[in-house]
Amino acid sequence: MYRRLLTPAWVLLHLVVAALFVATFFLGHWQLTKAEAGGGPVNWSYALQWPLYGFMGLWFYTRMLRDELRRDPDADEPGSALVLYQRPRIDTTGDPELAAYNAHLAELNEKALGQRVNGGH
Repeated sequence: MYRRLLTPAWVLLHLVVAALFVATFFLGHWQLTKAEAGGGPVNWSYALQWPLYGFMGLWFYTRMLRDELRRDPDADEPGSALVLYQRPRIDTTGDPELAAYNAHLAELNEKALGQRVNGGH
């Protein structure tokens, strides 16, 4: 189950998230030293915001991991999607021009679907 999270792409993402999480604390510390040196209220707010951003990013990342683990691994396989098709009904009770146009559209639809099935697209 957790094997999906050990692919090269996921491992790279784990490392990037860990590095960014640590970086937010370094940035918060940097802003704190500037604030203590008389930087003002903006530096004090950034000193608090940077770690908050790190925890927010970590929270979103854990949600992404949870969603990945709950996802059906076979959902991405080709041919797994179920496609249902129902022929459109052609209204012939009203305007004859509209009925002819609907019939023409249905014919074009049939040709397009036939090409997809026969052409393999």
